[in-house]
Amino acid sequence: MFRKLPFLFAATPLAFLLGCSGSDVSAPPGGGGSVSVGGTSNPGGATGGTAAATNTGGNPSLGGSLGTGGLPATGGAATGGAATGGAATGGKAAGGGPSTGGAATGGAATGGAATGGAATGGKSTAGGSAATGGKAAGGTSATGGSNATTGGTPAAGGSAGSCGRTVGSCTAPTVNITSVTLNSAAQAAAADSDTAVIPLAIASLPSGGSRLAWLGTDNNVHIAQLDCNDQLVGTPFTIPGIDLEDIIADDNGGVVLLTRNATNGGTDQCGTVRPLCGGTSSPCRTMWMVRFDNSGAVTWETQVTNLSTTQAGYQDGAFFVWWYQHHGRLAFNGTNYAAIFGVSITVNNTVNGVACIDIHEGDRLQVVSSAGALVPTGSLAVGESHAWTSRILWDSRTSKFVSTDATDDNCRVVSLPGATAATTTIGASTCDGNLFNGDVVTSSTTGYWDAWANAGQVTLAHFSTGAADQSVTGIAANLHPHLVTYGSSNMLLAWGSGTTITAQVRNSGTAAQVGSNLSITANEQPYQAWKSYADGSVAYPAYNNTTSMKVVRVMPCQ
Repeated sequence: MFRKLPFLFAATPLAFLLGCSGSDVSAPPGGGGSVSVGGTSNPGGATGGTAAATNTGGNPSLGGSLGTGGLPATGGAATGGAATGGAATGGKAAGGGPSTGGAATGGAATGGAATGGAATGGKSTAGGSAATGGKAAGGTSATGGSNATTGGTPAAGGSAGSCGRTVGSCTAPTVNITSVTLNSAAQAAAADSDTAVIPLAIASLPSGGSRLAWLGTDNNVHIAQLDCNDQLVGTPFTIPGIDLEDIIADDNGGVVLLTRNATNGGTDQCGTVRPLCGGTSSPCRTMWMVRFDNSGAVTWETQVTNLSTTQAGYQDGAFFVWWYQHHGRLAFNGTNYAAIFGVSITVNNTVNGVACIDIHEGDRLQVVSSAGALVPTGSLAVGESHAWTSRILWDSRTSKFVSTDATDDNCRVVSLPGATAATTTIGASTCDGNLFNGDVVTSSTTGYWDAWANAGQVTLAHFSTGAADQSVTGIAANLHPHLVTYGSSNMLLAWGSGTTITAQVRNSGTAAQVGSNLSITANEQPYQAWKSYADGSVAYPAYNNTTSMKVVRVMPCQ
């Protein structure tokens, strides 16, 4: 669904930056759903292009005034957790009417501190008690659950997979942290910014090792192989790219999702067709899937935006990457790859008799074949608008790509068409500056679990082909939960605060917590992904500094 809102100018680098540039009177492109002209005000908006104080880590104001630059404003204090709020005075979008403004309510962002393991299993709503399986915190057995995994997983103390990683107990799994020295500098990680670069990504190899990607300071994405002990082996190689999104690997190579500069000439390589209806220009860019082999040679590279020699960014019908948020994720079904990412959309308009263009924002799902060809089936030109924290997986049980995102379309977390016949609400919320999607995984029974956050609280929601049928709330005070499949019957829920990551093993059928919280000493980046491995372990790439990183691996469990 595409929705039309006035240009948004976020109040701090910590805020989600997305929106629409220009006036608020043009018709949006097709895509179905309702159109909201002028939008609804979200607390914390900027006034007159000047940043007001806003929520720490919050998503954008939806009623702020037109910003005068293509970069985030630097105002808005982040006070270490509590949001300072700030009143939005309504402002006026160029060529359009005033937005509705509204006073900022702030909202607590506690910096991600864990609640000490309390509320194990959370508070269950609309689906009964969550603590119906596994073990509750503190070791007290919940009713009915067994920790047995299926498929012949070795008993605790044994080994799993070709790497022979030791299998421990799911009530207290082993966490290995391995330091890796990079052979070239990586870009620094931003603590919490949706438009800042993602420095690291990791992918599992079927043979048990990993591929590690990092964004260099040389306009290249660097890719290396890690062995079973998470140490570098061989010689890293580079692929041109100015922003890293995600990576998928196999024993013959892999696919990386990255951003490159556009080459259309004109202002900021955006072409010379029409000027913006309002705001200041920013560089136009493109999103690419790039397939590489083990030697680092590029097998194919396919643009998943649509710029070309005849389609510039500032031209009606463009789908491209602008300064709005554009982070993305990859999935693979054995034949095709799928990328979901934030995209900017160009629409012609006329303001005061002058032909100009508006820039909108949504998310885009593009399927690409193993040969690098664009695949229309299963692709979505625009999923939701405005959208952020878009996630995707392949469900072999239903033979569908399943994707979720957070959106200001009625302020909610949704499942996009694919798993469900139409866009379906997973979690209803408010646009208070604290609405974020986390990750989506398959349930060990039916359907899926999605981790998301609102009002500074982490929630797990279960859904199948419709709305969520179970929600586990009150899990932790945090804005950016991570969720990853952990073995055949569990999932790992994690969140971070500074140099500490807190994680919980949860049954992937019931969402009941298994054992106590894990405290992991490593830096957390809100938009990087944990990855699952065939042996039942999971890994996360933790930024250390520009020349080193840490692989956090939670070992297999029984």
